[in-house]
This record gives sequence, C-alpha cells and structure tokens, in this order.
Amino acid sequence: MNNIEFDKRHIWHPYTSATHPLPCYEVVGANGCELTFADGRKVIDGMASWWSTIHGYNHPDINAAVSAQLNKFAHVMFGGITHQPAVDLCRTLLDLSPSGMSRVFLADSGSVSVEVAMKMAIQYWACQGQPQKHRMVTVRDGYHGDTFAAMSVCDPVNGMHSLFEGVLAKQLFAPSPQCRFGHPFVEDDILPLQELIERHHHEIAALIIEPIVQNTGGIRMYSPEYLKRCRQLCDQYDVLLICDEIATGFGRTGKMFACEHADVTPDIMCVGKALTGGYLSLAAAICTEDIANGVCQGEPGVFMHGPTFMGNPLACAAANANLAILNKGNWVQQVARIEQQMKIELAPCNNHEAVADVRVLGAIGAVEMKAPINVARLQERLIKRGVWLRPFGKLLYMMPPYILSEDALSQVAEAVVAVTAGE
Repeated sequence: MNNIEFDKRHIWHPYTSATHPLPCYEVVGANGCELTFADGRKVIDGMASWWSTIHGYNHPDINAAVSAQLNKFAHVMFGGITHQPAVDLCRTLLDLSPSGMSRVFLADSGSVSVEVAMKMAIQYWACQGQPQKHRMVTVRDGYHGDTFAAMSVCDPVNGMHSLFEGVLAKQLFAPSPQCRFGHPFVEDDILPLQELIERHHHEIAALIIEPIVQNTGGIRMYSPEYLKRCRQLCDQYDVLLICDEIATGFGRTGKMFACEHADVTPDIMCVGKALTGGYLSLAAAICTEDIANGVCQGEPGVFMHGPTFMGNPLACAAANANLAILNKGNWVQQVARIEQQMKIELAPCNNHEAVADVRVLGAIGAVEMKAPINVARLQERLIKRGVWLRPFGKLLYMMPPYILSEDALSQVAEAVVAVTAGE
C-alpha cells in the first residue's frame, strides 16, 4: 500500500468525507512559492498554505531561528516560566498592534484564540458584577473557527456548522455588511446591528467581527466605515469589540492589521495563521489594559485558561523571525503590487457567464461563481496548469505569498481565468 492509498483509507483530512474523500496529492518538497509532488510535478502555491506562508517555504531566516532555538530547548511549560522567544514575540506584537493594546495571551491556534477572546469578554463582565452579559453579537457570513465557542459565532445558516446549531450557545446575528470596500457607505447598512445591540446590550458581552474582510464566509470585503460604527456602538452600549484578525492580520489587506483601515482599536484582537510564517501553530489574543485588569478583578482573580503548549519556544522563535522580515517593510510594496496585478489580470473573469463577481483587496483575490464548484475536478485542471488553489463553495480564491513573482502570479491568474471560462 503506497502513501496515497494508505492516506485514502486511514487518514481523515479537513472538510473531507471519510467514505468519499477528495483526491489527495503527496508533497515531497516545498521551496519559495512552489510545492513539489511525489510524481515530480511542481505547482505554484497560490494560497500560501491557508494564508500562512507569507514569505514562502524554507525561508533561510526562519529556518535558522527555529534551528537555533531547537539547540537550546524545544518546549517548556508556560505556567510560572517565561523565556526570551516569548518575551521578544510579545514585545513585537504590542509594538505592531493598534494603540492602547498592552497584554498578550498566547494560544495554540486561531480558533483557540477566539475561544480565549470570548472567555475573556464573559469573565470581564462577570467580574464587573454583570454576569448576565454573556452573549455574543456578530454578523452573518462570518467565520471564526471550528471549535465550539467559535462555531457559535459563525453564520448559523450559510456557514459550515449548521448541523451543530442545536447544541451551540445561542448568539445574536445581524445581517452582514452590504457596503463594499471602496464604495460609499450607506447609513442603513448599520441599522440592523444597531437595533440588535439597542435591544440586547444588557446581555451582550462582546461584538466579534472579522475586520474589513469576511474570509471563509465568502471573501466579502466591506466598508471601513461599517467597522468604525461597530466601535462607536460598542462604546455607546458598553459592549466589548473583538476583532478577529486571524486571516487578515500581518499585511494581508495592505495594512498590518485590517482594523487600521478604519483607524479602530479593538478591546481584544485575535491573531494567528501568518504569525509564524506558516512554520508552526501559534496564535494570540491581544487586549487592552482595561480588559486584563477587569478580567482579574473579583473571583477567581485569574484568567481561567492555560494551553499545554502555550508560548512554545520553537513557535515563538519562528514568529520572531517572521515578524522581523515583516518589520523590514518590503511587504507594503509586495502586497500593493499583488493587489494591482490581480485587479488587472483577474478582470477578464467578469466576462465569463459562470462568474458572479470578482473581488480584490491587498493580497486577496476572489472569483465567485454562480454555482457550487466541483473541487476535485477544478483542482485537477489547475494542477495541469502548474497551480495549487483550494476552492470552496462557490469561491475560487487566491491568497498568494507576498514574495510571489510577477510571472508566477500571472501564471496563477491565467489559470483562474481559464478554468472559470470552462477551459
């Protein structure tokens, strides 16, 4: 039994049936922006391994940082212990974060950081003598992860977790923002959320939202003014604002964090994905001093969360090297170039009968089809053109590494244009 046969029979992949699995391709090498399959074929990774490998694979700086840390120690518990990689990372994160953020809670993955943020918000209000403020409000078409609390704030109808609706915490949902990024803001767009908060603010702990881009919920890009109004409503009605920057953080939208498009500081901000440059799983919930102090007032006096691998030194070392590359500033020009090129080279998709819409912001490009995509068939056609993308639902999207060359990006865009035309 070869690897692919064993995999098909015994390994369960994400969002894939165990009985009728999607085709799987064995990778034997990865370098720069290219994956090498076991059969020798090479493909350009146009989605940066689920948006994480922003500087490409096998980066010498990150390799060296992880190797150096491995020779010191790979892991120590974070309870009662600290270490230089974690201190350096948290110092850098606070330097990069919106003004006013001062505390970092490290976590295992993006979904876990959302769990942490929601627990922070609930415990904050309980310690302020308002335990009734324990619900979350959010907007439809959102996605915040696959763990239980995170699932409860994903879209309950059009999201991936409707099967679990009966056992999830009942949260409050407003319609998703309709005013598109770069278009005039219409006041009516915020009214449903405003009315929901007005009616329920006495029981709402926090508003959680993906700033500017709703990612897995449909790659929907909305007006920064909507996010500004979210901040204003939270201030007016004593509701915390949680910005889920897991997918949008670290330059993906053209700003270090997407909330900067609206000049907004959240009470709590979740980061992950690109934090380590795609090397190791690591995330963080970053909060203001007011939230940290408020959480630790009253009983039990401590924040009740502690992942075993919290602050893993290898992951922190990778993150430090990754953020050092970002701090050089080249990503600003890289992302701007990618955005401009995708706007031009994906534009022909608008002329295809099967295409409903084309959207681009920063290093994010999305082609929305009118009908659901046959993932296996479309991926096979893309691979024949030397491109790796992973569509879902009706969306064929690109989240390329920032270092992707103009020629390679053109190859990816040309493949997208071709397959959406039915070629």
